[in-house]
Amino acid sequence: MKQVVNQTKLGQYSRSVSIIGVGCTPFMYTVDNPETDGLTEGEMYGYAALKAMEDAGVSPQDVQYYFHGQANPLAGSNYLTPNVQIANWFGMKGKGSIHHSEACCTGYLALEQAVNAVASGKYDCVLTGAVEFGDCGADDMHPYRRNKIPMEEFLKTTKWLYDRNYARSFMAPMELIYDGTAEWYKRTRGITDEQMDDTLNHMCINNRKNASVNPLALERKTYEEYAKEAGYDDVMDYMRSPYNPKMGDFLRLGGIELKCDGAAAVIVCATDKVEEITKGKCKQPIEVLGIGSAACEATNPHFEVRATQEAVRQVYEATGLSGDDLDIFYANDFIITSHLVSAEIAGYLPEGEGWKYICEGRTAYDGDKPINTNGGRTSFGHAHAASGVADIYECVKQMRGEAGEGQVKKLPKTAMLRGYGGSQNVAAIILKTLEK
Repeated sequence: MKQVVNQTKLGQYSRSVSIIGVGCTPFMYTVDNPETDGLTEGEMYGYAALKAMEDAGVSPQDVQYYFHGQANPLAGSNYLTPNVQIANWFGMKGKGSIHHSEACCTGYLALEQAVNAVASGKYDCVLTGAVEFGDCGADDMHPYRRNKIPMEEFLKTTKWLYDRNYARSFMAPMELIYDGTAEWYKRTRGITDEQMDDTLNHMCINNRKNASVNPLALERKTYEEYAKEAGYDDVMDYMRSPYNPKMGDFLRLGGIELKCDGAAAVIVCATDKVEEITKGKCKQPIEVLGIGSAACEATNPHFEVRATQEAVRQVYEATGLSGDDLDIFYANDFIITSHLVSAEIAGYLPEGEGWKYICEGRTAYDGDKPINTNGGRTSFGHAHAASGVADIYECVKQMRGEAGEGQVKKLPKTAMLRGYGGSQNVAAIILKTLEK
């Protein structure tokens, strides 16, 4: 029996909404550095929020409401209502707020929450952001001490992502679904196992190249450097070696997220109120044209593919755009195959040919089809809820021409960000430079 994904028709926003400020912490292992060990959720979120306000040219008094995203606040922070714990750190004590959690899609849906609030007319200027300690957890016996969370402990919480009636029995071990998208791509595109392996390795190499020129990235040493240190003249020999072991049929260690700590924030504003609220200080508004959303839990075959197809369809139908209109692309790729598959579904890369673009280096920041210019989840790092907002930060910087050494060759005017969260939510966001 063929499974059908319900389709949704999006309406138009009641008024235009633009991003006017962005802020982001470095993505890091806080407890490994004496200068950052002991940082709290309030300090991390607050740093990103204040940076976003500074970038927008607004004060906390100008911001009417804030949204708080965190994928795992109870396990990681011992908070049930984390949004109310942090307002003092960025000057918004007493203002309304709400917390939300959609696994690794939280940061992308953080933007949707904020845009909807402003487009409705209820607010003119709001803050949205996310924070996550993916590498460490709160100590029950100490007010600010945090302890490292090894991967085996982290994986115990991932079972919470699945439907407890069926999926936990059949699919709860995350390793069982790591290769699903790679296997789907290989079969539907007619490529060999060796070509799929090369593609996965080149995605890792390109991501690391992008991260190497990003000052906020977690991992900045290129794979070429690692290969040379290990005695390999050819980086691909290194990528196929035991230094980068296979975790299943296809996915290798380098293609899995680097879980870490971080926070990021965005200020959104009614476009017709930007000059009034920022008093002319806004650098360049980036309009949010539309956001498509879909969700499929893990018992659906190829759930990421199906949900991405639906979210992309929604936003293209609502905006009248297509993949041909996109200048830059971002995808949550905690399983690295995601950015290849979603870029083809979005039409940013030609169907069945995207793997060639990746292997030729064309999707690196200095190529003609840049993807994940910050390095993605496997190199920039993955602070779960915060990662989507960090992508928005990077995208806005690129669209303003403020990305420094990692600036893409052609200034992007239109961008898509494809968010994806563990076994569930997918978002497709289209941003466009608003000409002054």
